[in-house]
Amino acid sequence: MTYKGRYRVKNPHKYKGDPTKIIFRSLWERQVFRFCDNTRDILKWSSEEIVIPYRCKTDNRIHRYFPDVYIETPKGTFLIEIKPDKETKPPKEPQRKTKRYINEVMTYVKNTSKWEMAESYCADRGWKFEIWTEKTLKKMGIKLLT
Repeated sequence: MTYKGRYRVKNPHKYKGDPTKIIFRSLWERQVFRFCDNTRDILKWSSEEIVIPYRCKTDNRIHRYFPDVYIETPKGTFLIEIKPDKETKPPKEPQRKTKRYINEVMTYVKNTSKWEMAESYCADRGWKFEIWTEKTLKKMGIKLLT
């Protein structure tokens, strides 16, 4: 089940962008938004405000990637993608190639195309690109809602 909704900012001075148009696309994203909004060490943050053009390896066409979260801290600037851990690894090849497996492969290839360009984009600016999974969020003390 997918959860989607509007996030209401408690500290609008910290949000870089339009704080009235923040959409979360999962409960994990909503929890990260709360974390960003309420953590002192996060000076500025935004969600899907940065656009990174990338060439997808599945169709060799240019697309636009909107990373989930942008964060400025005293230790640096980060672009964050929030994904389940299983989506950060190539799918295991089954004995027969099902439609589901092919879709998982295509999604993984598309995601890696985005992430490679995000790495380059961040490197050019002295930022860091990170993928936060449920494991990362738990280590940070962010309560996961399911």
